[in-house]
Amino acid sequence: MAAYSKADIIEICKKEDVRFIRLQFTDILGHLKNVSVPVSQLAKVLEEGCGFDGSSIEGFVRIQESDQLLRPDLGSFVIFPWQPSRGAVARLICDVYNPDGAPFEGDPRYRLRKAIARAAKLGYSFNAGPECEFFLFHTDENGNPTVYTQDSAGYFDLGPIDHGESVRRDICMALEEMGYEVEASHHECAAGQHEIDFKYADALHSADNIMTFKLAVKTLAQANGLHATFMPKPVYGIAGSGMHVNMSLIKDGKNAFEDASGPLGLSREAYSFIAGIMAHIKGIAALTNPLVNSYKRLVPGYEAPCYIAWSACNRSPLIRVPSARGSATRVELRCPDPCANPYLALAALLEAGLDGIQKGLEAPPSVDANIYELTKSERKALGLESMPASLYEAVKELRRDELIKEVLGPHITERYCAAKLREWDDYRTAVTDWEINRYFSEC
Repeated sequence: MAAYSKADIIEICKKEDVRFIRLQFTDILGHLKNVSVPVSQLAKVLEEGCGFDGSSIEGFVRIQESDQLLRPDLGSFVIFPWQPSRGAVARLICDVYNPDGAPFEGDPRYRLRKAIARAAKLGYSFNAGPECEFFLFHTDENGNPTVYTQDSAGYFDLGPIDHGESVRRDICMALEEMGYEVEASHHECAAGQHEIDFKYADALHSADNIMTFKLAVKTLAQANGLHATFMPKPVYGIAGSGMHVNMSLIKDGKNAFEDASGPLGLSREAYSFIAGIMAHIKGIAALTNPLVNSYKRLVPGYEAPCYIAWSACNRSPLIRVPSARGSATRVELRCPDPCANPYLALAALLEAGLDGIQKGLEAPPSVDANIYELTKSERKALGLESMPASLYEAVKELRRDELIKEVLGPHITERYCAAKLREWDDYRTAVTDWEINRYFSEC
């Protein structure tokens, strides 16, 4: 992010004919929200913030305590490149405050800030690099999304069979105009599935980047007559969309995970960080995989992890250590999906890894075989535990994990779990097409 002053932002808006400012924030479920103000109010907003009704946002506050305040993060200022150049629209990402000036405990961005501050006290900074996958589907004559892609491409294929190639190009160009460093984009293994990778950043900016990325993808897909979805498993029988998260810790200006003399070139801190995440991943799963649908991706056969293990040489375990070393040494968590609230997920992962380091936890031996091909008895002999199999199981695990509850704070823990159990109950009591097709005639 650029280092803007209030005067810089006002001057840029005059020069670029910006007419509206979107004040963006994220609710506890990971939905991007915004209040739009005309540029005439910009100076006031930059100085005083912008009041809003927090009781209208799920999981925030009750109606009798509804007044809240958005305070812009000046470094997040950017002009949306997909809006008209005349009468342009810019955005500022905001932190949420209470009327008394205290940070709002239910603001996901604040919870990540707290985790980052704790890491800093231990001498660490935390970098994260997401790999976001998504699907592009056609829309019908009324503009409503369908589940049809007219795309027969596979992994790394190109046009003309990759029908989303031009949309990916538009997205990448827009992201670069907004200051992203796009590292790669390609067609994924399923028809209609795509991935765009952008450079890692410190955790707070990485979470901000994920939210902006999703907005850009959806907006530019719609502009091309398509519907973009980050739903983890939109189509039965093909791969789902993940959001692998690459993580590293920096201490004294060096990558704390790298040790050329250590086993596999990894430091003791790297192994303890891995062990910490493995110890808490069941409690974290409700954050990294937050939907009923998330657990239809975490099944054998589609390269999504189902078992809690790590390896430096294969992609079937939960955690992979990519081959790069030196400053690029990192740990890749493969279970998250792009519907996760990135602020809460990264906060929980950071705190879990730090817990492993502080306690000196030791990672179990790596599992270098294809876990999907192991028998049940072989997995048992290796001591491999399974990830939660449903959102309901994941919420139960979250409620048991004292560390992760502390990371979220009582406000978010209570409201997040309640929302997810309502979601599970809606799903549990729904009558699906599968049930109609299976039972309606024969019963």
